[in-house]
Parts: sequence; structure tokens; C-alpha cells
Amino acid sequence: MAQRIDVKDLNIYYGDFLAVQDVSMTIDPKSVTAFIGPSGCGKSTFLRTLNRMHEVIPGARVEGTVEMEGVDLYGDDIDPVAVRRNVGMVFQRPNPFPTMSIRDNVLAGVKLNNHRISRSDADELVESSLRGANLWNEVKDRLERPGSSLSGGQQQRLCIARAIAVRPQVLLMDEPCSALDPISTLAIEDLIGELKQDYTIVIVTHNMQQAARVSDRTAFFNIAGTGKPGRLIEMNETSTIFSTPAEQATEDYVSGRFG
Repeated sequence: MAQRIDVKDLNIYYGDFLAVQDVSMTIDPKSVTAFIGPSGCGKSTFLRTLNRMHEVIPGARVEGTVEMEGVDLYGDDIDPVAVRRNVGMVFQRPNPFPTMSIRDNVLAGVKLNNHRISRSDADELVESSLRGANLWNEVKDRLERPGSSLSGGQQQRLCIARAIAVRPQVLLMDEPCSALDPISTLAIEDLIGELKQDYTIVIVTHNMQQAARVSDRTAFFNIAGTGKPGRLIEMNETSTIFSTPAEQATEDYVSGRFG
């Protein structure tokens, strides 16, 4: 199920403004890749190009290639909706549909994709998705209650269940723990470790300890100054990035000298 992603010579624009410049990297399947770097360096912008969410912003565009197992996601014959179905996304703040039940939140993506599904198949999908998000035992007796009735950490796991219900190949997570308490954060980090058995996972985080705990590889982005494009400075095994990085800027950032 998990897929490898190859990015080559990617430039990301908002109108005429070059936001991220000349990024090339390989994201391995069934692994966790973390993007770190100071605010405004393009981490989240780059993350959104991996499922073409970037282009929903008027004037936004990319140059270069993003390939999943050799297929260019920006090819002329590629449907962006199909890309987003295969590359799911979990956002910074939990965003369950507030008027929908827990059950209907899980099924929302399936229904939006116009998939007809029997009641028994739907029940099975709800359970398997909630189990996959480590939430089933906490909500199995109240599936008809609103998703908004859950705690913040539970809501984020509900959003992960909603994302994996459509059977994606890649999961993108944009600071998924930034609005959560430490206990909920630990639950999400444990879940990420389990999900990488089946998915390719890419996470943006400002938490250096979190990147060190959950990721297999880490990419450090930086920016030369206000109005300048963000750039990929270094990417390597996470243990190497945090112990013996090749670039001085990387060492300065992970050691807390700036950012």
C-alpha cells in the first residue's frame, strides 16, 4: 500500500513570488519523514504540494516533478482529486465535521468519493479505521454522538481514522500535535509508529524532540531572510541530523541556536 515519493527540482510559487526553491528528495515507503525548520521556511507549503493541496490557492503553482512510484502527480492526465484520495492529510488543528456523528465522520471521505457501500461494509470500515487510529475502544459505544463531543486528542485521532478510511497510500501530517496536551501528543506519536507499517508518513513539526522520536529520516528547511525562498538544506537519517549533521546551519537549528 505504501508508496515511494520522488521530488525533483521543485519550485513553488504564489503568483510571481518564489516561496520554495529547487527541492529534490526521496521519501521512502513505510517510513516516517519529518520536515523541520524555522517558521516561514516553506515546510508546510512543500508538504501541501505532495497532494496538490497547494494549488487550491489562487495563483499558486509548481515547477518540477513529484512522482509516486514513477507517476508524475502533476501530469496533464492526472486528476488532483485522485491524488488527494491516495495522499491523505491531517491538519494542525483537529477538524472533525461538527454536526456529523463519529461514525459519519469516519465515512465522510468514502461518501464524498461517491462510493456506494452497504451498511455491513460501512460498519466494518468504521471499526477497522477507528482501530487503525487507536480510537475504537474509546468510542465504540457512542458512535452516533457528534465528533465534536470528543476531546482534542480524540478528535485528532478521529481525523486520522477519516483519512485512512479511504485507503490512501501516503499520510501527510502538518504539525498534528501542536494543539494537543502532552498525553494526547504521546498517543498520536505512538499511533504514527504503528501506521508506518502500512503507510508512507510525512510530518511537519516544530518540536525537535518529536522529530527525533518518531521519524526515520529528517529534512531541514531554512530561509535566508524575509522575502527569500525556503530551501532544503539537508536531509538524512534522523539520528545523523541530530548528532552529526553535514551543514552548520542544521547543527545550529537542532541545537537551539536559532529558530
